[in-house]
Amino acid sequence: MPDIGKDVLEKELRDMIAKIVEIEPKKIGLDTKFVEDLGMDSMMALEILASMEKKYKIQVPEEKLNQLRTLKDAIKLTEEYL
Repeated sequence: MPDIGKDVLEKELRDMIAKIVEIEPKKIGLDTKFVEDLGMDSMMALEILASMEKKYKIQVPEEKLNQLRTLKDAIKLTEEYL
């Protein structure tokens, strides 16, 4: 996998999350809390994790799902496994 710039990764993840949660990407800040601010449920979180794995060809252990709380967390988790 080629090295992805942080800005590109942030935009791609923001767009991916927005599509799953069905809101405008611009409403998702780096520290926007998925559950509290966006009303995300566990199925949406699993869908985001699966989308990250598919898009970036990575494998993230399901135990890491509880670390997926904000866009910043999603970026960090993706970078960790790239």
